Amino acid sequence: MLAARMTALTASLLAAPLYGLSAFLAWSRPRWTLGVVPLALLLHFAALAFGLVHQGSLRIGVTEAASLFAWQSAVLLWLFALREPIAVNGTAIYPLAALFAIWAALAPSPVSQVRVEQWQVSLHVLLSLLSAGLLTLAAVQSVALAIQDRLLHRHRVPTASSRLPPLQTMERVLFQLIAVGFVLLSLTLLSGLWFVHDWLAQHLAHKTILSVAAWALFGVLLWGRWRHGWRGRTAIRWALSGYATLVLAYFGSKLILEQIFGKHWV
Repeated sequence: MLAARMTALTASLLAAPLYGLSAFLAWSRPRWTLGVVPLALLLHFAALAFGLVHQGSLRIGVTEAASLFAWQSAVLLWLFALREPIAVNGTAIYPLAALFAIWAALAPSPVSQVRVEQWQVSLHVLLSLLSAGLLTLAAVQSVALAIQDRLLHRHRVPTASSRLPPLQTMERVLFQLIAVGFVLLSLTLLSGLWFVHDWLAQHLAHKTILSVAAWALFGVLLWGRWRHGWRGRTAIRWALSGYATLVLAYFGSKLILEQIFGKHWV
């Protein structure tokens, strides 16, 4: 186990400077990130592989979950940047991925009793990661859109704003991310019904309520976009509110579950 931890830490420390370089390139030379980011992702994946699985059981505490979410978001950003002009969002995503990778390697959580061979759990985890990754990108996109909108309303277009795509493109990509993330979040909630039998006994009531609240916020936002053409600051507020609720649902509940009840869940 010590060897695995050292390997995870080494891979994380090697990935961190590559993530830093990727963040710099995302701001100055976005196209160049397409060649650098995969190296950081591979090293981060190696750190996760040695840190997450131990003899068929998962180690997914707060630190591992943060690292996994960050890696997932970085992968999705890299893939989306192949066809959409959103590589600049790496200035926020890549440093966070580096930070969380090192954090998980330095502060591993206890091994849980969730078995990898439980395919329902594996499917649920996969769907939750995909939805969280996409909605994380949507949150970063919302922040970038808010900054751009504020600068344009003040009739100021400095270098920072000029590096971003047109406002219409930013909004289009934002709602694409939210729409796909919403579908995956819906599937995540449905898949959770397969292996959750007693919400109170498994201490999942708060997580479920907040997750459904986040789902509802994103659903209302998509409905408002379709029915009333919501955009700009209204869309940004709803998107960030939904994401904040989703983060609270997972990490807030996880902290309470692990620190107060001494339980571990995916």
